[in-house]
Amino acid sequence: MKILLVSPQTPDTFWSFKHVLQFISKRAAFPPLGLLTVAAMLPRDWELRLVDLNVQLLRDGDLEWADYVFLSAMIVHKDSVNEIVERCDAFSKTVIAGGPLFTTGHTAFPKISHFVLGEGEEVIPQLVADLQSGSLQHYYHTDNRPEITHVPVPRWDLIQPRHYVTMAVQFSRGCPFDCEFCDIIVMNGRVPRTKTPAQLVAELESLRRIGWNDGVFIVDDNFIGNKKKTKELLAEIIAWRKRARTKIFFLTEASVNLADDPELCRLMVAAGFKKVFLGLETPSIESLEECRKLQNRDRDLVETVNILQRHGLEVMGGFIIGFDHDKRDIFKRQFDFIQRSGVVTAMVGLLTALPETRLYRRLIKEGRIETETTGNNTEAVLNFKPKLDREFLVNGYRELMKKLYEPRAYYQRIQIFLKNYHASGPNLRFSWGDVQAFLKSFWLLGVWHRGRFSYWHFFLNTLIRRPQQFRKGIELAIIGYHFRRVAKYL
Repeated sequence: MKILLVSPQTPDTFWSFKHVLQFISKRAAFPPLGLLTVAAMLPRDWELRLVDLNVQLLRDGDLEWADYVFLSAMIVHKDSVNEIVERCDAFSKTVIAGGPLFTTGHTAFPKISHFVLGEGEEVIPQLVADLQSGSLQHYYHTDNRPEITHVPVPRWDLIQPRHYVTMAVQFSRGCPFDCEFCDIIVMNGRVPRTKTPAQLVAELESLRRIGWNDGVFIVDDNFIGNKKKTKELLAEIIAWRKRARTKIFFLTEASVNLADDPELCRLMVAAGFKKVFLGLETPSIESLEECRKLQNRDRDLVETVNILQRHGLEVMGGFIIGFDHDKRDIFKRQFDFIQRSGVVTAMVGLLTALPETRLYRRLIKEGRIETETTGNNTEAVLNFKPKLDREFLVNGYRELMKKLYEPRAYYQRIQIFLKNYHASGPNLRFSWGDVQAFLKSFWLLGVWHRGRFSYWHFFLNTLIRRPQQFRKGIELAIIGYHFRRVAKYL
């Protein structure tokens, strides 16, 4: 059996980091972990070929070679998926599709006849049997939340890791919280399910053995959803890193109550965690209550961020505008909130009603849903009728994004972050890749770009006042160029 696994092209979004890749000679930010994991569940004697459209072209020869095409996608990939399906149709190739895009929206793809809806561990054996017998079903789905303690090590041999900025693994699925706008609990539930520590360490060791010695994104919905299990894992990672003498480090996503557990913070830093993404959402208490983001309520969110920064974790933040309880001063409040917190990587988006979420169902009942979402967090589009004026929200959002990533404001935010940030180790060692990125940034940001005067002020200030953090500062300056380009074309 010849299986072609295809990962769609990611558009120019906040998390694509497209405009950073040129600095570091990479082709994509992250590998297609879902497809690599599915590939590991298929029979070892099958011939597999993976095409990631963020890294390479899908050639006619790939389609001619394949017996079947496996396609996995998120909502943001919809346009690329349609192009892939047309290509497959032209070659009369059967497509089997899975992933979040299809789990909640498969009816929008009439040319695809076979779907894996939801998690695949329990249905892949039946899919394999049906492929072998030539009797494919229309849907493969289970209402169960499968245990993930038997998920195999991803098939890293199907990609070229050097093309990616960061590798990816998964420890848990699900989140204990109940935010109205979030589709995580729709797809993965509210009871976190984890792999065993030994299982995840084996995945990390497999990366180390193929020569990976850089960042790994632990893609969990909420890495600390089960704190007890997380602490057990961290102890194993600490021991493994010491044994393996590896420089692999980590980034992940967590809820704000991470800051309430000093032991957990210390363990994460000791295990090599450098960055954590938090859903901070909004400084409006009324809006937090509206969306049931209750874990963010009754706390000083700026101090929450600063606590984590002082532990040695760079906080990346998600922010939302467009709640029913937002007032007309929300753009100023969000800007001040983000600047004061020193959240350099601030992903601000207009509220989106994702399919099957409680928000979506509520707005359907209220007759306010107007269109489907594109899945792009930073696209200036509302898919429902807001309480505030639509034009006011869209224009204000565009202005806020430009203001946040305008060079002077952005570099000020880096300085605020560096003042709070206690790095866990020396930050002056430069690899050859670092030197190349620095030289490119020197030309693009310091000579060619209109923000060059702010760049040089930031450059010299950091070099003189915070030399131990100079490397981190330049890294963030480079990333800012991507965000500025994304904001420019909103």
